[in-house]
Amino acid sequence: MSTAPILEVDISHPQPRIVERAAKVLEDGGLIAYPTDTYYGIGCDLASRKAIDRLYGVKGRDRKKPLAFLCPDLSDVSKYAIVSKFAYRTMKQLTPGPFTFVLTATKLVPDMMQTKQRQVGIRVPQAPLMLAIASALGRPIVTTSATDLEGEVLIDAKDIKDKLGNRLDLILDGGVQHNEPSTVVSLFDDQLEVLRQGKGIIVG
Repeated sequence: MSTAPILEVDISHPQPRIVERAAKVLEDGGLIAYPTDTYYGIGCDLASRKAIDRLYGVKGRDRKKPLAFLCPDLSDVSKYAIVSKFAYRTMKQLTPGPFTFVLTATKLVPDMMQTKQRQVGIRVPQAPLMLAIASALGRPIVTTSATDLEGEVLIDAKDIKDKLGNRLDLILDGGVQHNEPSTVVSLFDDQLEVLRQGKGIIVG
């Protein structure tokens, strides 16, 4: 089995040709690895159920545990989740940034991406590379942290290639990423509740 090509990328000012190539791989149902504002991530097109299923397999994740996805802009979130005025104001203050917001999904979100309570996790990361790729794709990108089969976080694209390269279609190398997971925030019933404390800090 062939291993995924690895491309060096400028994470702050991503090269247009790399953005276009990554978006094309996603559009064709592929899986890519990439640096974000938290860990390295592995992702696919939200519209491709087959790719989402592949992503679960690479991650070794229970399919009853939904994955989060990232949107290129806050204005896109309301297409995929029910956003109250309170939720919008909160997200506006915290995005782009290292937060995953838990909201009620709309019908545009595949069932396999929701909990039984129709909850979904959405990110608008402070990661110009990923915002550019999602914009080029025109749809959200399903995303999960890059880990090996033992669950160890992979912080270097070269390690991702060694461990997972034969199960991916493209790896974007943004250098070593010493980071933390996102902070997970529930915004149900107009109440802010931190479900997991990570890199994002909420003040006040």
